[in-house]
Amino acid sequence: MARRKEKEQRNKIENSLARTGEVIKQTAGKIKHISVGKLIGWGIAMVFIFFIMNPGLIPFLPADIKESLQEIWKDMSGDVDKLSDSFSITPYAVIRVIAIIIVMTFIATLLKFIFERIRPKTPKTKSILSLAYSATNYLIIFITVFFCLAAIGINLTTVFAGVGVLALIIGFGAQSMVSDLVTGVFVVLEGQFNVGDIIEVGGYRGMVESIGIRTTTVRDIGNNVKIINNSDLRNVLNRSLSVSVASTTVSVSYDTDLEKAEAIIADLLPKVKEKYPEIFSAVPEYIGVDNLGESGVELKFIAKVSEQNIYTAPRLLNREIKICFDKEGIEIPFNQIVVHEAKNDSAKTDEIAK
Repeated sequence: MARRKEKEQRNKIENSLARTGEVIKQTAGKIKHISVGKLIGWGIAMVFIFFIMNPGLIPFLPADIKESLQEIWKDMSGDVDKLSDSFSITPYAVIRVIAIIIVMTFIATLLKFIFERIRPKTPKTKSILSLAYSATNYLIIFITVFFCLAAIGINLTTVFAGVGVLALIIGFGAQSMVSDLVTGVFVVLEGQFNVGDIIEVGGYRGMVESIGIRTTTVRDIGNNVKIINNSDLRNVLNRSLSVSVASTTVSVSYDTDLEKAEAIIADLLPKVKEKYPEIFSAVPEYIGVDNLGESGVELKFIAKVSEQNIYTAPRLLNREIKICFDKEGIEIPFNQIVVHEAKNDSAKTDEIAK
């Protein structure tokens, strides 16, 4: 028993090490794919923001213009230009920033690994996990930015204290983001739809793949992905809330014994349900004669299915009916064009000639 327990513990440790190694490899792959262009872009963006907040440090401006800009900026947002007193870019600071980005990328990959291993039992739980994962990603980005600013010597207390009117301006600009956030939270809490549901919004129909802090991702039957801002989720039709009804129509020739065909159909439909239990929620129903068409008698069938099988069910039903009718000798007609060739009446021709 002791050896068996020891072996089990050793296997657990090996599995844990293997999973850790997998996470490290994924993290390394992500870091490897961070292009130099992206890093340069982030650097330029940080420098641009810094100079916008500290106009007095712009090198090519005359001294009087710098002073004027500083005064205007102080009136608008406070003494944010004091950031320059503690701001310093040194090799050590750059190394710290790179280390922070690597560590936070590792944490993001680890959290993704954990979220992907969670197997929610209900669509509601799946939606909550999707929202939580999205919120975690944004939180990691914000924390990374703050840590990087602190690493290069910026006093974050000064930043928050000197926001002033700037915060108000950004607040107005962020109204859409706040609306997206609030809508996303209420969508999940109220259960309007969940991950895996099929919805229609704005004429677009597809399956909900994820519900994030800002956006919801929907994939249609053609594998096309549509990303919708949560605040634009209006007049949503959730087709997964109730059982959907698929329908199809099959024609038989006018020479067919209709009562015999209906008896064959009654025997066939339960077998279709048994053959495809994952598609049909109940035994398909024969509704009756839907129309007396030009070339045949049209028989209508319906079946209760989940919305994701709304197109699969009619195809399977058509297939099974065709195979069954072929075996029973029931003809499924098709449109035919009958051409009548006029015959020359020699007698009439001679009479006209006279």
